Amino acid sequence: MFTKGSKEENAMPPAPKTPAPPSLLSTDLKITGDIVSQGEIQVDGQIDGDIHTDVLIVGETAQINGEISADNVRVHGYVTGQIKARAVSLAKSAHVLGDILHENLAIEQGALLEGHCRRIEGHRKESEGMINLLVKGGAKSKSEPPPKKAEVESA
Repeated sequence: MFTKGSKEENAMPPAPKTPAPPSLLSTDLKITGDIVSQGEIQVDGQIDGDIHTDVLIVGETAQINGEISADNVRVHGYVTGQIKARAVSLAKSAHVLGDILHENLAIEQGALLEGHCRRIEGHRKESEGMINLLVKGGAKSKSEPPPKKAEVESA
């Protein structure tokens, strides 16, 4: 009848998150400040600030001054600043002044790019490039602590 469980144990799990429709920033909109989203954004206006999102579409009339960090970026307009994304696509009307860090890059004939392109390998973890070793040998008595993991830098 009565249990010692906390309210958290009896609480219902949260409902699965449904994807939201894309956010549209129209041509007459000017934003000064950073934008953060977990969905899709289409920009046709002017943004002076950084953008962090999953999917970003930069329309032909868009002007973005700031860093872009996203999973997927499609540029048709103007971007001044670094683009860091898993997949970047520059349409023939794109004008990018800044570096592009990417896994996949597509540039249509006619696109303007003034900057460096550098391929990056996925989302690197701090411990990436390190090898985790488990040192075996066992503890001689129960009072000794268990063996520790050692990190060895790989070549």
